[in-house]
Amino acid sequence: MMPIRENTSCHATDPAGMSEDPASERSAVPQERERPHGIFLHTGWRSAGTWVWSRFRALESVRAFYEPLSNLLGDLSLADIPAVRPTSSSGHPPLGTPYYEEYRSFMQERGRGVVGYRKRFGIDRFGGVPDDEFPALVAYLQNLCDRSIDQGKMPVLKFCRSQGRLPWFKSAFPHAMHAVVLRNPASQFASGWLLKQEWNNPFFVAAPFRVLGLNQAEPIVKQVIETCEVSLPSFAGASVEEYAAACEQYAHTAEGSNAYRAFVALWILCASRIEDGADLVIDMDRLGQSPVYTSELRAQFRAQANVTPDFSGARDLVDETRRCVTRIKGIDGQSIRSINYVAQKFLLSQIDGSHDSQTGVAKLIGEKLSLADELSGQWR
Repeated sequence: MMPIRENTSCHATDPAGMSEDPASERSAVPQERERPHGIFLHTGWRSAGTWVWSRFRALESVRAFYEPLSNLLGDLSLADIPAVRPTSSSGHPPLGTPYYEEYRSFMQERGRGVVGYRKRFGIDRFGGVPDDEFPALVAYLQNLCDRSIDQGKMPVLKFCRSQGRLPWFKSAFPHAMHAVVLRNPASQFASGWLLKQEWNNPFFVAAPFRVLGLNQAEPIVKQVIETCEVSLPSFAGASVEEYAAACEQYAHTAEGSNAYRAFVALWILCASRIEDGADLVIDMDRLGQSPVYTSELRAQFRAQANVTPDFSGARDLVDETRRCVTRIKGIDGQSIRSINYVAQKFLLSQIDGSHDSQTGVAKLIGEKLSLADELSGQWR
């Protein structure tokens, strides 16, 4: 569990680090502790992040935004909103209202799209400093937060494309609560692999190839691609849209071990950001197994943010992975152990040498990779 840092508001700072909140320039006067004015849920695809988000959405005091960086928001119209709901294969919880209901008042007056949204926001980045698009992204998210707060609601934003930029978000929104949803990579990968295998949906197998390929000029991404020996579709001369389509096509016939290599390369890149960006880690492997942990997590959100999401209905996702072992085809589980091993070595090389490898993030990630070894051992 990551330590929880005290938060006071979610007002953004500008890219140079200068506060846009006039209150920050007042002299230091003792004030009553305030709850954070926003919670950012940083999740991965097939991590059960949507279920976590649904627990916050059930609270009257919350306005919970689903996937603020999704490329669907660029083409969304008011007429589309009612139709975007969970499918039978998604594994998502039943929702009383459509995914994007909270965006109704943020839609363009004419045409399509959410005000302030740009499709480039949907490409995760892994650079050490924010890119040229980041100020516009901050302004877009700040608008979602500010208007929700003005209406007396706590904004909760659930992302699937933010973990590479987690330190950027922490710097831009230093007083929001940043929580990372973490699931062991074997279970997370298996969830997406089965959707391709049984429902002919390659999106979640293609996603790591796409993100790695579009960022491969970044030194740290290039390093993890080489370390994990990932084979990527060719990027030469392709636009973002063309490369996304190429990755989906590639995923249809991707060899299982290479698909896992790409997945765990992205997983470990995102995990390497936790140390410098997360206030709290939500351990999905424990959440469905330990009532004590479930109660502790609820208490932490109550103490830190004055919200009390009910996590008591969490499924045991580790047991579900064990029970689906015979359904997973086309990947040799014995090969995963070596992939996890080199991924863990990469993580240790990225964490500051002052951190003990047996504590904190490194220990947690090591536990997740060991669990992945165990769960995938019988895959064939």
